[in-house]
Amino acid sequence: MTKRATTALVLCGAALALAGCGEKMAGAVKKMDTPAYQGAPAEPSAFTASGWKPGDRNSWEQELRHRTQTQNEYVRIQP
Repeated sequence: MTKRATTALVLCGAALALAGCGEKMAGAVKKMDTPAYQGAPAEPSAFTASGWKPGDRNSWEQELRHRTQTQNEYVRIQP
């Protein structure tokens, strides 16, 4: 291989390596101005918990505590 061909291959490899650095994140999340407990529609759907009332911060926190406790292995498995 000639010196010119080797240099061209190195430059192409560097260009490809740098091209990957310029990618934008595919799953970028848009920041919302409203709190999470106000973010659902007023009517119940398959994606909302049954005990949660939209706009009520206290019920939102209770549902989060309940969800956390049902995922806790120490609580789920009784000795």
